[in-house]
Amino acid sequence: MQVQFAVLYEQYFLPWGLKIFGALLILVIGKLAAWLVSSLVARGMTSAKVSPSLVTFAKKVSYYALWIMVLIAALNKLGVETTSFVALVGAASLAVGLALQGALSNFAAGFMILIFQPFEVGFEIESAGAAGTVQEIQMFSTIILTADGRTVIIPNSKITADKIVINKRAPLKT
Repeated sequence: MQVQFAVLYEQYFLPWGLKIFGALLILVIGKLAAWLVSSLVARGMTSAKVSPSLVTFAKKVSYYALWIMVLIAALNKLGVETTSFVALVGAASLAVGLALQGALSNFAAGFMILIFQPFEVGFEIESAGAAGTVQEIQMFSTIILTADGRTVIIPNSKITADKIVINKRAPLKT
C-alpha cells in the first residue's frame, strides 16, 4: 500500500501540485502586475493632462489586456494547449469587431475628439445638424444642450464626418 502511494505521489501529486502552485503564483503576481501597470498608465496620462475619460478607458484596457495574458500564461503552466485558445480568441475578436463596426467607428471618432480636442465641454458648437453647448464628451457620443433646453446625443462618428462650427468658446480655465 505504501509503495503504491509513493508511486502515485511521485507520478501525479507532486508534478500536478507544483503545476497548480505555479499557476496560482502566476495568477496572483500577474493580477498585481496588471493592476500596477494600469495604475502607472493612468498616473502618467493624468500627469500629462489627458482627458479623464481617456485616462479611465486606457486604464481599463491595459488592465484587462494584461489580465487576459496572465490567464493564458496560467493555463499554459497547467499544461493546457493555449495556441488554439489564442487563435479562437483572435477569431472571436474579429467577429465581434465586424459585428460592432458602427460602434467601433463611434469609439474611434470619440478617441480622436478626446486626443485632438477640436472642442471641449462648454463650447457652443454646430455639427451633425445640431447646435448647442457641449455638456459631455463620451467615448461613443457627445451630449449637447440646445438653446431651447433639449438634450441631443450625437454619435461621435457623425460629428467627425461633418463640419464642426464653433460659435463660442468656453471660458478659459484658471
